Amino acid sequence: MNRLSEGVFLLLVGFLVATPVMADNCSISKSTIEKLQATLDAIAQSGNGGIFTPNRMWSAVVDRKGVLCSVINNDADAWPGSRAIAMAKANAANAFSATGLALSTANLYSLTQPANGNLAPTGGVPAGSLYGLNNSNPFNADNLAQKPDVGQVVGGIITFGGGVPLYQGGQVIGGLGVSGDSACADHAIAYRMRALAGLNGTPNNDNIVYLAIGELPNGFKHPHCLASDITP
Repeated sequence: MNRLSEGVFLLLVGFLVATPVMADNCSISKSTIEKLQATLDAIAQSGNGGIFTPNRMWSAVVDRKGVLCSVINNDADAWPGSRAIAMAKANAANAFSATGLALSTANLYSLTQPANGNLAPTGGVPAGSLYGLNNSNPFNADNLAQKPDVGQVVGGIITFGGGVPLYQGGQVIGGLGVSGDSACADHAIAYRMRALAGLNGTPNNDNIVYLAIGELPNGFKHPHCLASDITP
């Protein structure tokens, strides 16, 4: 490949990675989705903790009905498996948030843990009150990880960090899910993307709250992932 062809190829790759493909049947306006997805590249550059710098992310947006409106990545080397996870995070954050209560997927971690009967001398820890939630809305098996599924209801529930509900005019309009690094870094990126796009008018604080070292799952708390974790 000569230099001119290589330059054209890289330009096209950059365009394909950065430009969101959007569903015509999505109830969120295209301008809103474009504004939200456009924040990914800048926010993923640094300061989010995690494994990679810049973070290599997939970002997915669903509307209130769960229709996948857009899914992009900011790096061609982003984990392929994280595409489906981002979609499921977006679905979960949308599915379990409402006008009066916002729940990020990070908030769901402790609530969905199984019982642990091996923690003597306490006699064990009961299951979280929402244990089994991840089985309630299974991911649509027809939507394989790399299938062009924009415009479909993808489903899926993820109960660790990286998904946040989107609010506009006091109402939930959908969800944003990002994946490609630690769950804690994923949350930081999603939380910052939503704020920068002005879709963070939540009725309560749905930010990540970390469990202390040795603290058992409780409330709406999430475990630390790495020493580099931040609270955005």
